[in-house]
Amino acid sequence: MITRRDTIVLAAAATGATLAGLSPARAQNVSATELMKPGPLGDAWVGSETAKVTIIEYASLTCSHCATFHNTTWPELKKRWVDTGQVRFALREFPLDPIATAGFMLARADKSAKYYPVVDLLFETQKSWIAGAKPLDGMRQTLRQAGYSQERFDAILRDQALYEAVNAVKNRAAETFKVESTPTFFINGQRKTGAQSIDELETIIKPIIGA
Repeated sequence: MITRRDTIVLAAAATGATLAGLSPARAQNVSATELMKPGPLGDAWVGSETAKVTIIEYASLTCSHCATFHNTTWPELKKRWVDTGQVRFALREFPLDPIATAGFMLARADKSAKYYPVVDLLFETQKSWIAGAKPLDGMRQTLRQAGYSQERFDAILRDQALYEAVNAVKNRAAETFKVESTPTFFINGQRKTGAQSIDELETIIKPIIGA
């Protein structure tokens, strides 16, 4: 749950992509079978269940590198590979600060019915809502476009079970898969960190599908 103290902290929240005090992200890959097990919120998949390539991204809504990926690479990845049935994609929560946690809670409300529309909107407008002295208020204003009234917005942020579920996804990523920075991608279990370009992703995708 986002507390009043958290709201004060948000005003000074950094938008860096690495958790403080941790070493650079480890390079080892992980078990694809273990990676595919969903967390308490389930996974919001985009793409065919029969796709040869599965991409799971761990991201934070306050990470500028994540915004770069979603605003530049993701549309092209979706058009070339996801919409054509060759790649299946899911974004998982790895909030780096309380405001990112709040954003994911809002995206996950109503059984994730607006998950990607909300996530996409927050990445597209990140520079505006995060820049002010009160980023949570900026997020509230932004999400009015997605139909969130002030009452609904505040009610979601009081949902303790949802708060714990978002953090459970993050904690499992850190403990089980050693995720330390955002964005971190797992492509059929192969780890890649940083805002990947479409060309960088295709060097991994094409050999798998035989292109």
